[in-house]
Amino acid sequence: MNDSDLIDLLKDLCAQPREQQWLEFKSNGIDHEQTGEYISAMSNGATLANKPFGYLVWGVEDITHVVKGTTFTFAEAKHGNQDLELWLRLYLDPKINFEIFEFDCEGKRIVLMRIPTAKSEPTHFQKKPFIRVGSNKTDLRKYPDWMRIIYNSQEDWSAKIIEKASIGDLDPQALKMAREKFKEKNPNFPYFNQIDTWDDATFLDKARISIDRKITNTALLLLGKPEATHYLLPSVAEITWKLDTEEKAYEHFTAPFFLTTTQVMQRIRSVQIRFYPEHELLATTVNKYDTKSILEAIHNCIAHQDYSLRSRIIVTEKIDKLIFTNAGNFFEGTPEEYSLGEKTPKRYRNPWLVNAMSNLGMIDHLGYGIHSLYVSQRNRFFPMPDYILSDPQEVIMYMYGQTIDENYPKLLIERRDLSLSKVTLLDKVQKKTFIPDASADALRKERLIEGRKPNYFVGKVIAQATDKKADYSKNAAFSKQQYFDWILKSIEEHGSLSRKDIDELLWNMLPAWMDIDQKKNRIKNLIAELRQNEQIINSGTDKMPEWTLNLSVKYL
Repeated sequence: MNDSDLIDLLKDLCAQPREQQWLEFKSNGIDHEQTGEYISAMSNGATLANKPFGYLVWGVEDITHVVKGTTFTFAEAKHGNQDLELWLRLYLDPKINFEIFEFDCEGKRIVLMRIPTAKSEPTHFQKKPFIRVGSNKTDLRKYPDWMRIIYNSQEDWSAKIIEKASIGDLDPQALKMAREKFKEKNPNFPYFNQIDTWDDATFLDKARISIDRKITNTALLLLGKPEATHYLLPSVAEITWKLDTEEKAYEHFTAPFFLTTTQVMQRIRSVQIRFYPEHELLATTVNKYDTKSILEAIHNCIAHQDYSLRSRIIVTEKIDKLIFTNAGNFFEGTPEEYSLGEKTPKRYRNPWLVNAMSNLGMIDHLGYGIHSLYVSQRNRFFPMPDYILSDPQEVIMYMYGQTIDENYPKLLIERRDLSLSKVTLLDKVQKKTFIPDASADALRKERLIEGRKPNYFVGKVIAQATDKKADYSKNAAFSKQQYFDWILKSIEEHGSLSRKDIDELLWNMLPAWMDIDQKKNRIKNLIAELRQNEQIINSGTDKMPEWTLNLSVKYL
């Protein structure tokens, strides 16, 4: 950069309304360790702000952004006996190639450091990552969401150009169908009427599959000939379908994914399932799996796969579910945040690939893919999808094709008014998984669930509608007075009862969700209250009590 370029850059930086996570102004030299910490903070801040560089500038007043000049210079700065610049580079990890420019602006001396954005991991100084929050510099580790964003940041592998590849490495049938799908997906495209006249190179550029008429990794994944996938090595372009039931089978599929994902989907057996709801004469029939949902799930795996991990995509067919596995962590947010269709991702692991797949109608670009899976499962009365994120290097999604609780689909058929958010929570209840206290309280207020935390179960209102009365009765508690009456009437009939006798009397009448200790404590408390009310007397010993009625007290 020449002085003119540097002055223009400085003016642009000074035009910022305030200092940013990626921009820091200093009037003069600062403590050397502070300088290293600011380099770390500006590099990490640039990643969060989606900027290619962060900047640390000496000679500008931080509040007014007035150019004041500085006496600081890296040319003479030392840390002990070592050059300051070399010392800073030694303690930055990973190594980043920051640049130092010293120049004059308006007759005043300026020192400007251009700092590359952090990629794939935070920039540390002396083994600690920093970030600017407001006007303060602090430890980045206090902000795990920001840490995750930085760890997920990287160059776009999908936009990488393969210089040796050509259009001849693309599958002609895939190219033809891609052009047709592009037309179908983009009827309002300004040059819609010209699409058929474009040559292949023009089409690929317009569809954002190639770049400047050069073949990208995206082009080979979606449209490439199988024999051309060697250009992608060491990354893997492969989807494996595996049948894991009473029968065993598998098959591998490679590029062009634009065509072969349909072949994967066709391997999956999707029979019809019949539900027999109460109060209806005819059965409700649905497909075990929804074709659109299967393709949506496979295409999501392709779009969000971390190809640097050199792994294939795996679709496993079990008796009761499909399991989709792709490499890489869940890139932004959580699956639950997308389930209701209210979140739009701000970033993608493979943005060029995502754009191309969106232009070809393979995926939704606004984050509605997961939402559509939830809606499909709800409409077909099946359990909601489950995402397993325990391994930071893979995402696993379960798509259910069989019920967990046979009464759950009956509920969904009869209660079509339930919102997707409530259905999702009730799905968690049937799966015996955690729901937040606030959600449980809301469901309880509507009498949709009963039981004590964490042993929630389907509530009485739903139980009556879905013939779960027996289940409800097993889980519901009787009133305290009913327990008292059973104890007192039994003592009257038999003359006395031991603790063992009372346990046997009440054990199966207590809620099924109680464990052994909870049932014992409940009976102990009932006996203690009857004794405190002087309705029963211990005619035995403390170790071997024998409970009789206090005949001086009327209890009936």
